[in-house]
Amino acid sequence: MAHKVLAAHSGERTVTPGQLVVTEVDLVVMADSVFYKAAERLPDDLLKVAHPERVAVLLDHAVPAPTVKAATAHKRAREHTERLGFKYFSDVGRGGIEHQIILEQRLALPGQLIACNDSHTSAAGVLNSAARGLGMADIVQLVCTGRTWYKVSPTVLFRLEGRLPYGTYGKDVFLYIAQNFGSQEGHDVEFAGDGLATLSLDDRATLSTMCTELNANFVMMPADQLILDYVSTVTDRPYTPVSSDPDAEYAAVHTVDLGQVRPSVALPDAMNGNVRSAAEVGDQRVRVDQAFVGSCANGKLSDIKIAADIVRGRRIADHVRFLVTPASQSVYLEAVKAGYVATLVEAGALVTTSTCGACSGGHMGVLGPGETCITSSTRNYRGRMGSADARIYMGSSATVAASALTGYVTDPMPYLEALSPAVAR
Repeated sequence: MAHKVLAAHSGERTVTPGQLVVTEVDLVVMADSVFYKAAERLPDDLLKVAHPERVAVLLDHAVPAPTVKAATAHKRAREHTERLGFKYFSDVGRGGIEHQIILEQRLALPGQLIACNDSHTSAAGVLNSAARGLGMADIVQLVCTGRTWYKVSPTVLFRLEGRLPYGTYGKDVFLYIAQNFGSQEGHDVEFAGDGLATLSLDDRATLSTMCTELNANFVMMPADQLILDYVSTVTDRPYTPVSSDPDAEYAAVHTVDLGQVRPSVALPDAMNGNVRSAAEVGDQRVRVDQAFVGSCANGKLSDIKIAADIVRGRRIADHVRFLVTPASQSVYLEAVKAGYVATLVEAGALVTTSTCGACSGGHMGVLGPGETCITSSTRNYRGRMGSADARIYMGSSATVAASALTGYVTDPMPYLEALSPAVAR
C-alpha cells in the first residue's frame, strides 16, 4: 500500500524497493520541538514556505511551557503560524498530542502521504495514510520547498487472525509481535486479515503507533468500513484509499493468532525480544514507584476508561505515583463527562494536561535515579522517562492500573475478571 502512495505522489506509475523517489506530501506537521532556536532545529526564522495550506503546527511536547526555552519555542511557533499562514494550529489547551489530533481531526486521510518531525507519525497509518517521521532538517526543508524524498522499502505483512481474548488490548498485540517477530528495520509494515476487523479503532491506532518501536518505516492498515465511516463523519475532502494487490510481493508474511495474545509486559531497556507475560513478571514482585497511563499510543479514552474501571472504589498504593495523561483535550473532556477523572482522582491518581511530557522524560513525571516505572506509553529504553538509572516496564493501561493498586508489576486479569466483559472492553 505504501508503494502505491509513494508512486502517486512522485508521478511514477509504480515504484520498487531500493528506488529513490522525490515526492510532494499532503500534510507536514511540526510540533513545538521544531521551533527551539538550535542548530539542529530551526535556528533562523522561515521567510517563505511552499504550501502553507499543507502545514500544521501542533504544540504538544512541552505543554504548558515548563521553561523559558519552551515558552520561547511556543512564541516562535505562534509567530510563524500567523506570519506564514499555516492552515492548522493548535495552541496550549486547545489540542493535545499531535498524533491524536491528526486522528481526531482527520488531518490525514486514506491514501495520503504525511510527514512530521516526530517518530511516532506511523500512528496515522491506521487511517490508511502513509505517514512517517522525518528529521528536523528534513522537515524544515520540506516546509520550505514542498518536496522531500524517500527510499522505497520492502514490505512485511502481518496477517491477524482470530479474536483477542478477554482482557487483552492493542498494546498486548504489539508486545506479542515485538517478542515473536522483533525488529522490522528497513521495512514497511502492513496489516491485513480477518482479525484486524475485530480490533477497535483505538486498539488499531495503538498498534500502528507502536510499530515505530519495531523500527518500521511506513505502517499501513486497510481502509475498511470502520475507517471509511470514521473519516466520513468530519470531512468532505476527497481522498483515494489504497489497497494491496492480490499478487503483491512481500519480504515476509507473518500470521498472528490473536487468540494467543495474553496480558504482557516488556522488561526494562528494550521491547523487541524482551517481553514476558504479565503473570510471570507479577510473580517476581517488582516494586514500582510510578505508574503512567498516557501518550499518543495509550492516552485514549478507552485507556482512561479501563484505568478508572480497575481503580474504582480502591486506593493507589501509598508508595506509588499514578499519573494519567489524556492524549488530547477532547479526550480529557470526555473523560471528565464520563466520570473517569473523578474516579481516578478519588483513588489517588494525578490526571495531567495533555502533553508528551512524562512519556518523553521532559516534564510532568520525570523519573529519578533508581526508580521503577510501569507505563503504557511508547518507549522504555534507558533514560527515556528521566534518569538513566531508572527502570521502565511497559504494559497495557489495564496492567498499569492494576500495578498502581498493588505497588508491584501486576497481572491485570484478576481485576478484569471482576468486571463485566462489556466494561473491560
